[in-house]
Amino acid sequence: MYDIYLEWGTDLSVGSSGDLALVNGSTQTNQRVVRRLLTNPGDYIWNLGYGGGLGTFVGSTADPSDIEAVIRNQMSLEAAVPSTPPPNVIIQTLAVGGYVVADVTYSDPSSDTPVNLNFVLN
Repeated sequence: MYDIYLEWGTDLSVGSSGDLALVNGSTQTNQRVVRRLLTNPGDYIWNLGYGGGLGTFVGSTADPSDIEAVIRNQMSLEAAVPSTPPPNVIIQTLAVGGYVVADVTYSDPSSDTPVNLNFVLN
C-alpha cells in the first residue's frame, strides 16, 4: 500500500504524472518512523495517544535515558518496524554545546538492511 510522499518539515510533492507523489518500501517506513517520533501526543486527532513528541525535549534538561525510553517505546508501536531484531537506540550528550544526539538503527522490513536515523535535540 502506498502513502503520500511527505518528508517532515516540507510540503507535498508532485509525482511524474502530475498527481501527488506516492511512496512505498523503505522510504515509506522511514517516513512513518520519523512522523511517529516527532508528532506530539494529542496532536493527531484520530489517535490522541499517537506520537513520541521528541521535539518537547528541545531546550529542556531531559535525562538521555528518558529520550531513549520514548524512542524505544514508539519504535515498538510502529507496525512498519520489525520487532526482530529490535531497534538499536544510542543517546549521546555532546560535551560541546550540550547537544543530545539520538542514533536509531532498525531493520528495513522489505530488504532486511539496516536503516539509520539521527536526531539532534538542542
